[in-house]
Order: sequence, then structure tokens, then C-alpha cells
Amino acid sequence: MATSDVARQDGRQGGSPDLEQLDGLVIPPFSRRGFVMTSLMTGLTLATTRVEAQAIHTDATGIVAGEVRIPVGDGPMPAYRAMPEGAGPFPIVLVVEEIFGVHDYIKDICRRLAKAGCTAVAPELFARQGDVSKMTDVQEIVREVVSKTPDAQVMGDLDATAAWAAAEAKGDAGKIGITGWCRGGRTVWLYAAHSANLKAGVAWYGNFGGNRTGIQPKTAADVIPDIRAPILGLYGAADTGIPAADVEKARDAAKEAGKDVEIVIFPDAPHGFHADYRPSYRKGPAEEGWSRMLAWFRQHGVA
Repeated sequence: MATSDVARQDGRQGGSPDLEQLDGLVIPPFSRRGFVMTSLMTGLTLATTRVEAQAIHTDATGIVAGEVRIPVGDGPMPAYRAMPEGAGPFPIVLVVEEIFGVHDYIKDICRRLAKAGCTAVAPELFARQGDVSKMTDVQEIVREVVSKTPDAQVMGDLDATAAWAAAEAKGDAGKIGITGWCRGGRTVWLYAAHSANLKAGVAWYGNFGGNRTGIQPKTAADVIPDIRAPILGLYGAADTGIPAADVEKARDAAKEAGKDVEIVIFPDAPHGFHADYRPSYRKGPAEEGWSRMLAWFRQHGVA
């Protein structure tokens, strides 16, 4: 597919009276610290040692795509939005970044989803805590940004993103899905326990464990009994950071709790097997996982 420069299109920052009336979707007044990142990064994350030639570039033919601003309680949050041309409304898919921010890989995912008929929006959820566009060390990103981003803030920002998509980006508030990669995969599980409006979620190798802190009080495993929407989990058997035993345990916990959860473990696939810009990319599992994701959304009303 050909590369395309995607036009930057700022969303209206004044908001709409409907934003706070969409069945519990609210603009969160969490932090007054201000935004460290006021716009999205250009290119790919610096926190990777090499960029692979197989990185996928999706053009903007037939879609509208670009950077936007989403109004939240403490200012405009930068985000990337892609949606089909036409009147809509279109199903909304919240796209949750890895730890590296909303860089070109995440933007491309939004464009792929738009070509599949969805309004896809990726908010920069770390914008208050630090500028990940300038960081080259993964541990620094985790220590200084990821670990300092409150889960409550993330949940509220995702609510605000869904509300904005419905009011300003031809999105259908009755057809909301979420997908995320790595740290974003963890967020999918948490958001499924948080939102009463979510129709379905797809978590790509989201960790079930981790430290519990005052601002991140629960792990993904902790919230499984509380999830309110069907979840598809896509994992790799060769993921050294997420043992297959943990994935199987999560599957068992979901079954015991009577939750609609499907777990797929791809043999020999490592962590980051969908990240086409990194050496971890595995074409077969990535493409099958994508097809399963779209089918899951269709099955559960995000279509």
C-alpha cells in the first residue's frame, strides 16, 4: 500500500452539549497539571533499536484522517482520528497505544480501521505525564510516564474520546469497541470493567499482572470478574513477558465468572507480534489476529 501524508485536522475544542449526555460518557476533570505533549509525535518511536522494512503504510484514500484535539477537563488532549468518507454514523473503535505513544504505527492502525468502516480514534493518554516522543529508553518511559499515569485518568480520557467521536467524528455511540496493544491491551481489560457503553474489546498481548499502586490499584487479572463486555485476547506462546500459564489462568477465571471471553494463543509468536515496524512482527499471527478482531467486532455489534 502506498504511503500518504495525512492532513492534520484539529477538532472543535468547544465541545458539544451532547458530550456529557451519552449514557455516562463524561469529560474527566482529573488533572490540573497541564499537558506536556500538546501535539502528536511525527514518525515512529525513538525507543526502538531498528525499524523494519516491512512496516505497513496505509494511505488515506476513501477516508478522512488526521490529528485532532479532544476536550477534557483540563484542556485539549491530542489524538489521531480516521473515519470513512460519507455521512455515517460509523462504529467507534477506541485505539489504545503501546507505551510508546501515538506514533505512526498507531496512526496507521486507525487508518486501517477506517478502511474497515469504523471511526477510529487514538488519544495520547500519556500527554500529561511526559513527552514520550523524545524518550529513547524503554525503562525511562515505564518509570517516568507509564507508572505515573493514573488508571482513573485513562478511563476518563477514553470516555471523553468516545463521547467526542460520537459528537464530532460521525461515530455511533451505540456501537463502541476498543482495541489496544501491549500496555494498551491491559487497558482494554480495565475499560471493559469500567464502561457500561462498551460493546466489545480486543486485547493484544496485554499483561495480566504487574504492581498495584495507589493510582493503578488493579491488574487486568483483578478486573476479569467485573468486565461488562465480550473480550477477545490475542497472545503469543513465545511471549517471555506474559507466560502462557498466566493467559490460561485468565481464561479460566473468565469462564468461572461467566464472562464472554475468548483467548487465542499463537504458537511461536513473541510479544509485539503485530508491531510491523519491529523485529518482533510475525506476519501470519498478525494478519490472523486482525481478521479475528474485525470478526469479533462484527459479532458483537461494532459494525
